[in-house]
Amino acid sequence: MPAKAGISLLNLYNRHIMLFDEIIDDTYEVSEYPALAGLTQEWSETRPFAGLRVLAATPVFRNTLVQYRALLAGGAELSVGIAAGSDAGAEMPCDVGVVDLLRESGIPVLNLKDVLEAESRGQGFDLILDCAGQFSACHPRFGFVELTRSGVQFYENSEKPVYVADSGIVKRIETSLGTGEGYVRALAQLGYGSADAGSDGATFAGKSFVVFGSGKVGQGIVLQLLRLSAIITVVTDTSRGANPFLEANDVPVTDCRDVDAVIALVRDADFVVTATGVKGALDRVELADALNKSNAVLANMGVEDEYGPGVPNDRVLAEKKPLNFILEEPTHLKYIDASLALHAALGELLLQEAAREGANKNAGPMDPPTELEQRILSLTMDCGLIGEEVCEMLGGLPSDN
Repeated sequence: MPAKAGISLLNLYNRHIMLFDEIIDDTYEVSEYPALAGLTQEWSETRPFAGLRVLAATPVFRNTLVQYRALLAGGAELSVGIAAGSDAGAEMPCDVGVVDLLRESGIPVLNLKDVLEAESRGQGFDLILDCAGQFSACHPRFGFVELTRSGVQFYENSEKPVYVADSGIVKRIETSLGTGEGYVRALAQLGYGSADAGSDGATFAGKSFVVFGSGKVGQGIVLQLLRLSAIITVVTDTSRGANPFLEANDVPVTDCRDVDAVIALVRDADFVVTATGVKGALDRVELADALNKSNAVLANMGVEDEYGPGVPNDRVLAEKKPLNFILEEPTHLKYIDASLALHAALGELLLQEAAREGANKNAGPMDPPTELEQRILSLTMDCGLIGEEVCEMLGGLPSDN
């Protein structure tokens, strides 16, 4: 990280830590981020990233500061990545106020073009913590950690090792508990109901929802809507086999290839939400026509535009961006802490493996080690605000279907 004239890296580090401490301590309890708190304490002593240039491309919001603080405590010369600016990966939303804060505090905020230009000058990064493949065209010395499943496609032929945080159990805390909660919280913020069935005013009880997608995000939305007594139907590819989570909760399922049945569902729905993880998944002329004519409130919870060009941007809430990103905190820190901790901890693991194995380290996507995930899960359950929720989730864990 280039220091300003007359300001040492140590002084910049102290300034960042003090600034982040003030914001984090005023906003959160430690029980909301036990995993990142543990890493921050450990790394302040071990300094695994000392002298290394690290780019963190996690979506920039206030709760992301907790991950940045952990990386800085570990000695990272930190830069923050935003807006891919190319076809390689989706352009992620961010909180402009937090971006401005980072810049004002001296932390470089870079897009893909900036990073590639730095590489051309011999000033590339040692490690990139990516999200949705935004920086997959870059060449970090030790490799990448990808936060999302949607970004894996950009790393299939990578010559560098790539750990995928979304391949294990930890990420399900965010998707099964946090993402669905963020969806209904965003609807409530827009005046469509209450995210809390016990609060005053309208709730989602009795409202009909059509959820496209039965993966972890789709199941997380279903889980939250079940808690709010909504009427739910899931549209998915039934040829992939039974979905134990949906079956256990008696959620009706319609095959995505039965176009007439899907159109009938859309026609009568109060709300439609996409969570397939596939760009243009609903891009069929007859379905687009039905969606445009429907009175349903349309939303997207995928990284990419899952509706396709046949449905105008202004027909979908937030112009097809993931709906929870309209919130000041898209996913509550208590639900995303474990994911952000795993994202960062896998970066440390890449460094350790490079020291042991050098150029012999496997290239391309890899799952996180079970022992690392178990360590983070234990911290979350033993010290976290959502320990009971996580235990309950693990007891009836949504499937990968």
